[in-house]
Amino acid sequence: MSISKEEVEHIALLARLELSETEKELFARQLDQILEHAGKIEELDTKGVEPTAHALPVVNVFREDKVGKELDLEAALANAPDREDDSFGVPKI
Repeated sequence: MSISKEEVEHIALLARLELSETEKELFARQLDQILEHAGKIEELDTKGVEPTAHALPVVNVFREDKVGKELDLEAALANAPDREDDSFGVPKI
């Protein structure tokens, strides 16, 4: 697949980029090389290869939630800079 200078101009328009004529020609060549490389990947035989989202197996490393000793209301609000009744006081937005 080859990309033309006109396609680069269209992409630049969508991205709201102003490109010089030299840049348009350069990007056309570079994008063409990228698409050529991607085309080589399509030639690979992937039958029997299971699709994955990660190259390595990913497992959940979080610990299980456990109920512990709860914090006393007075201890929780002891260092609050502002307090309103039994809650933290926060400025109005």
